Amino acid sequence: MSPLTPLLLRGLAGPARRLLVPRAQVHSKPPREQIGTLDVAIALTSCFLCILVPAGWVLSNLESYKKRE
Repeated sequence: MSPLTPLLLRGLAGPARRLLVPRAQVHSKPPREQIGTLDVAIALTSCFLCILVPAGWVLSNLESYKKRE
């Protein structure tokens, strides 16, 4: 590296430091209702089934998809 490299990098990074990035004003409150363990289990199970069942169907019938008809 040349001795000028740190100066060049500082010169490039200088204007970037002065940019103001707006911060989000997000305030949250405690939930009105607590979600139970059974509700969470049902929700996660249904999400996984909606994703994994079609993928399993395609993988189990892959040979029939490869055949030309």
